[in-house]
Amino acid sequence: MLLLGYDLGSSSVKASILDADSGTLVASAFQPKQEMEINAPETGWAEQDPDTWWENLKLATRDVLSRAKTDPGKIAAIGISYQMHGLVMVDRDYKVLRPSIIWCDSRAVKIGEQAFREIGTRKCLSSLLNSPGNFTASKLKWVQENQPGIYEKTHKIMLPGDYIALRMTGVAATTVSGLSEGIFWDFERDQPGTFLLEYYGIDKSLLPDVVPAFSEQGKLSRQAASELGLKPGTPVTYRAGDQPNNAFSLNVLNPGEIAATAGTSGVVYGVSDEIRYDPESRVNTFAHVNHSKESPRLGVLLCINGTGILYSWLKRNMVFADIDYDEMNELAAGVSIGAKGLTVLPFGNGAERMLGNRDLGCTFANLNFNIHSNAYIMRAAQEGVVFAFNYGMEIMKTTGIHPTVIRAGHTNMFLSPVFRESLAGLTGAVIELYDTDGSQGAAKGAGVGCGYYTGFENAFSSLKKIRVIEPSLNDKERYEEAYQVWLAELNKALA
Repeated sequence: MLLLGYDLGSSSVKASILDADSGTLVASAFQPKQEMEINAPETGWAEQDPDTWWENLKLATRDVLSRAKTDPGKIAAIGISYQMHGLVMVDRDYKVLRPSIIWCDSRAVKIGEQAFREIGTRKCLSSLLNSPGNFTASKLKWVQENQPGIYEKTHKIMLPGDYIALRMTGVAATTVSGLSEGIFWDFERDQPGTFLLEYYGIDKSLLPDVVPAFSEQGKLSRQAASELGLKPGTPVTYRAGDQPNNAFSLNVLNPGEIAATAGTSGVVYGVSDEIRYDPESRVNTFAHVNHSKESPRLGVLLCINGTGILYSWLKRNMVFADIDYDEMNELAAGVSIGAKGLTVLPFGNGAERMLGNRDLGCTFANLNFNIHSNAYIMRAAQEGVVFAFNYGMEIMKTTGIHPTVIRAGHTNMFLSPVFRESLAGLTGAVIELYDTDGSQGAAKGAGVGCGYYTGFENAFSSLKKIRVIEPSLNDKERYEEAYQVWLAELNKALA
């Protein structure tokens, strides 16, 4: 029996096929080979065409089937992981009305801040666990105010993964976890947050029906099956935002467990069973994939928009030799901690929630033409991301999340020795790397959702730990000194 998982990111769509019995990877593929374009019609905007997601998902599916050399009829279930907080709007024929306003778009910041003030911080935080902020509900309000013709034609709004499931099954649906990430869920009443919708003047009928994260959510239509090269009737049995799903893929499901990613954006995600929140909403609390009213499982999420995207920008624009990421990491490793005073604030990908929704842009500080080469820039960039992680993790501690062990996939920036050793050295946390990723997690989620796995323990019996990075006590002081230099630059930028 085989399971198919998708991970829809803002850079690419990845597909993985797992052997359900052994839990091992049969094949994986991603498309496009160059990163998907993020369109910015105005400063602070970020949009993508949902049809582009679908076209690349089709290519990735055909690629992974070719690599697996298997009969598509052996795929028993499909799981979907997706980029969080995006807004997709469709009409009654389920046709997309405008490009998706994606996670790193900043246009709705003022709308969310005004709602936070006028509704009241206590009401928002106790019910929604967050400020309305720059999340999906506020993005929808922006469309209502600025593109009323599109808003009036809207039949349903959905998150990116909901749209992909709609294309597959013809069923418009979402999950509690999905509604919470869009700031549509009222945790006190255990229902959609109608008071925020009423404040925004948004009809609650625009929200799709709610289905469990692990359940049969629809079956592959003949049209979709033909486009994907799969068997009609194959059930979609799991969906989750990329960060809850990344935690799930690492078997992070219980209070006190921590997961991290460092792809386009960087995330630290801790699970709690207590309803606690940051009063300033700099880190955010959402329903985890296994959340229920009877057994709360809440994901406390620190998000840094500019992490891997900074490194990819450097590769495209500032590395003059034709080198790959491994060679860039080797250059960085040849430079000492602190990069001789060169610092990078990695905030060039939209408004940062942990900075109070400020959009600072990326800053290179203390650059000396006689000292700093490309190698120093590579080192300072990676350390800048690490320092941003540490800054946010200090905020997380106020919500009861105290990372001592961080689980991560052996991918993206965690492939870099400089990055993972600096993160462990500065935070004091042990880092455990696992041979998994979001698309494999989505496939395992599909196995749980279709009932093949009897429980989470059964699903993750094959999860392999491949590396452990212990903090270097000898380097702790040097990391702290470099962090203080970086922190001084951040405080200047925030002043």
